[in-house]
Amino acid sequence: MTTTKPSVLFVCVHNAGRSQMAAGYLTHLAGDRIDVRSAGSAPADQINPVAVAAMAEEGIDITGEQPKILTTDAVKASDVVITMGCGDTCPYYPGKRYEDWVLDDPAGQGIDAVRPIRDEIRQRVEALISELVPA
Repeated sequence: MTTTKPSVLFVCVHNAGRSQMAAGYLTHLAGDRIDVRSAGSAPADQINPVAVAAMAEEGIDITGEQPKILTTDAVKASDVVITMGCGDTCPYYPGKRYEDWVLDDPAGQGIDAVRPIRDEIRQRVEALISELVPA
């Protein structure tokens, strides 16, 4: 018997901060129960080092990730598409669940400004896991 596990795609413009932190949390908290992807409509050259530092405080290492370009294939392969302020650049496909998480952009912010963004992302990811993979 094959079980199809849910897949989640996190999208923000640069795929360098919010979406990477969200993907890091989802991977860390859900383990192999959920497939995790992240992408951006205009990916940055590298992940925001402050986002990396904020996640390291939580014991989560996202240094191995690279910002990736948003593709229609990634959207098609995902059950849930969570945007973080990318506006109209996200392709829409019927049958997908779309959510827009309104979060401050950590770009150019110091660690004290990024921590509350990180903590809000964690709360939202925990709620998402409880919806997608009921205990």
